[in-house]
Amino acid sequence: MKSRITKVVAGSAAVAAFALGGAAVAQAVDNTNGSNTTNDNGSAPPHSDGALPQRSDETVLTGDTASSVTAAAEAEVPGATIERVETDADGHAAYEAHMVKSDGTRVTVYVDKQFEVVGTEDGPPSR
Repeated sequence: MKSRITKVVAGSAAVAAFALGGAAVAQAVDNTNGSNTTNDNGSAPPHSDGALPQRSDETVLTGDTASSVTAAAEAEVPGATIERVETDADGHAAYEAHMVKSDGTRVTVYVDKQFEVVGTEDGPPSR
């Protein structure tokens, strides 16, 4: 009986150790994904693909709004691929579309509440 209790306790300790180790690895990975780092100006650094991460003060668009902003941006920059559409917190417009042109360069298209393009900015926006 004592041997069985020892095995159960040892097994439980092993499971707990693996769980804690997994949590530690997950935390380490989360801390290295760039989400907790900022540039000198307080913005997050670009992803490895050059795209800026979504800012916490901007919201990704969904539904009809996303479709309308996407259509306006695609009409402004034919052949470009949408990375994401979101609200614009910098005051350029109500919305912005982050896009990659066919030549690989980036462009941000600014769209107002009437879904009309009011401006563009080459490259990731300066923040």
